[in-house]
Amino acid sequence: MPYTAKTIEQLKRTSPAQAEFYQAAEEVLMSLRPLLDKNPKYQKHNIIERIVEPERQIFFRVVWMDDSGQIQVNKGFRIEFNSALGPYKGGLRFHPSVNAGIIKFLGFEQIFKNALTGRAIGGGKGGSDFDPKGKSDAEIMRFCQAFMSELYRHIGPNTDVPAGDIGVGGREIGYLFGQYKRLTGRYEGVLTGKGLNWGGSLARTEATGYGAVYFAQNMLEARGETLEGKTCAVSGAGNVAIYTIEKLYQYGAKPVTVSDSRGMVYDKHGINLETLKELKEVQKTSLEAYIKEHPSAQYIPLSDYPKGRNAVWTFACDAAFPSATQNEVNVADAKELLKNGCICISEGANMPSSPEAVDLFLAAKIAYGPGKAANAGGVATSQLEMSQNASMESWDFETVDTKLKDIMHGIFMNSSETAKEFGDPSNLVLGANIAGFRKVADAMIDQGAV
Repeated sequence: MPYTAKTIEQLKRTSPAQAEFYQAAEEVLMSLRPLLDKNPKYQKHNIIERIVEPERQIFFRVVWMDDSGQIQVNKGFRIEFNSALGPYKGGLRFHPSVNAGIIKFLGFEQIFKNALTGRAIGGGKGGSDFDPKGKSDAEIMRFCQAFMSELYRHIGPNTDVPAGDIGVGGREIGYLFGQYKRLTGRYEGVLTGKGLNWGGSLARTEATGYGAVYFAQNMLEARGETLEGKTCAVSGAGNVAIYTIEKLYQYGAKPVTVSDSRGMVYDKHGINLETLKELKEVQKTSLEAYIKEHPSAQYIPLSDYPKGRNAVWTFACDAAFPSATQNEVNVADAKELLKNGCICISEGANMPSSPEAVDLFLAAKIAYGPGKAANAGGVATSQLEMSQNASMESWDFETVDTKLKDIMHGIFMNSSETAKEFGDPSNLVLGANIAGFRKVADAMIDQGAV
């Protein structure tokens, strides 16, 4: 049995029932074969076996009281996966779907994504199966305080620096930071995504969406094209989707779709950004309300999606930006996108395309930017926030955005040049995986058997 396949089989035996983690590990490890064949040092130092095992897994109980006085119990997680390049860095996700396998898949992806940024950060991830939806501010505060009462023991500005993710925005980061400060008596850059008036960074909210668009523009420019005049499909309705749409408009493109957990909107005139921000950032309500303001748009509830498919990818587009969640683009969706003329995909979410869908994109040789490369702008800007905190400075929006744009260009060039080095110049999955892995693996070898 080949080296990588044997490692994956061993992983399935020792970490049972973690399908998303296996998928993420297999996607990376199987693409490393050209590197492993070329350079036996990685097998000699057992890097594959070491890199798939987290340095530390922290599971804990979170006990809190709801507004009716009832005690509630949730699970808390922090996976400190790899610190070869710097302190663990990765978000916290509060969502009912969170389990050990989800957090491990996200943490594993984070190792290579963070390496690609060129910043001094390792990989980690955390969260809870707590659902902020429908909870009062007081309930969310009490939960965050209970969560941090355990987590604070394991994090620090030079150890592990969490950020936000699904279900964890500025409000949650504020409550978490306040409890950390209360417990430790220290005011330090232990979390990113903070409020602008107490250590946060301008452009952090926009960074993942902007970065995905910058990456798409880099891919298209390498092929003699640009985003200008392109029709774009976008999924999701959170920060990533909203600011992907904002940046697409700035590049002269026309985003025509957006979606949430209840359904999606198609607006042939282009998604109205002002309405979208009002619904999702202010009112925090369903996209169904969009058509009240824009009756010519089409709203499709989840119940009316084509069987086995995501309706977002039904509409003709030149470029697609999956920005919601993992495995939202299956093989049927991929066929539909290609049939409808899609020539560019830049993933704003983590692992949004199934392995079979990715195979189709690569076979078609379209411009395909995998999530670990295309959505690295968020964590890169989090590291810029860490830099500002460490130097007690605050940079203006243009400074941060310029650095972000340069970082995304660097990720594209690194991935592209590595793909060329290994004989498959259009395959940025290969390029990103090998480039990220090689940097981490070489650091692990330098640091010995630890």
